[in-house]
Amino acid sequence: MTNLARRALLRAAAAAPVAGALGFPAIVRAASGPEFMFKYGNNLPLTHPLNVRAQEAANQIREASKGRMEIRIFPNNQLGGDTDMLAQVRSGGIEMFTPSALVVSTLAPSVAINAVGFAFNDYNQVWAAMDGKLGAYVRAAMQKAGLESFEKMWDNGFRQTTTSNGPITSAQNMRGLKIRVPVSPLSIDMFKGLGAAPTSLQFSEVYSSLQTHIVDAQENPLPIVQVAKLYEVQKYCSLTNHMWDGYWFVLNPRAWQRLPKDLQGIASDAFNQCALKQREDVRKLNDAAVADLQSKGLAINRPAPDSFRAALRQAGFYAQWKDKFGNQAWDLLEQSVGKLA
Repeated sequence: MTNLARRALLRAAAAAPVAGALGFPAIVRAASGPEFMFKYGNNLPLTHPLNVRAQEAANQIREASKGRMEIRIFPNNQLGGDTDMLAQVRSGGIEMFTPSALVVSTLAPSVAINAVGFAFNDYNQVWAAMDGKLGAYVRAAMQKAGLESFEKMWDNGFRQTTTSNGPITSAQNMRGLKIRVPVSPLSIDMFKGLGAAPTSLQFSEVYSSLQTHIVDAQENPLPIVQVAKLYEVQKYCSLTNHMWDGYWFVLNPRAWQRLPKDLQGIASDAFNQCALKQREDVRKLNDAAVADLQSKGLAINRPAPDSFRAALRQAGFYAQWKDKFGNQAWDLLEQSVGKLA
């Protein structure tokens, strides 16, 4: 090496600390990685509106924090099923998870109150409740169970009913109906209260069970009916809106408390803003699904909720679940939807 080259190299080395003092710490951070890395797991494909908007939030956080914080998304059950990921977020194996309220209710039963049968007439009532006092009550219950959460809930949509032997126009049509439901006491009790014959099956068995008439009906949000091609083995789709569920963005409390306040604010703002966008995405997706399913041969009808609520009231369903959820949670629900029990 020539003396000239050696002197140039020594000058560059001597200048390096000065560069840091003059305001170039990002170069060092880029080499060493972010100060805070959160792993976020969910059970949905990367193309689902939840993951699309979660990635948008992650990008906002990385930019607003100047690279200090990064969210890595693991979609489509890459980190395990719901039960696995719930255990991991509680233990700190992952920092974030988006379970449905029904999943979290295994830890805090009152969290599932949003899924009470025929409670909500429309989205106006849903968001008034979940962005208001009922949502605050539920978040406090999750906190007691060891889970932090962002304020805004993300949408999974209303559940609808498909059948092969006639449309559901009132509660009377539910009597004796062999219908597949998820493994959820709330779902099972609701359909029993309507006089149906609910059967809990894994989702992987639904198509073949409908095809062979082990069951004659099922219930799910419309995009699930589309993706699983259930329109091939069903003739009618009744927009019963019988149950609404969404996703809570839950966090490991120790990981959350380690974040400086400015990063907590950046993360909360990004995820809450993107939650509002995701809600609109899901609304548009459901509207488009109605037209698409009609074009594929499903007959669509929209029954009024009155007869279903009356049947559940008479069967004691609302009184039973009011006891389980407790008076305080139930009163907050009825403030948004009117008298149920």
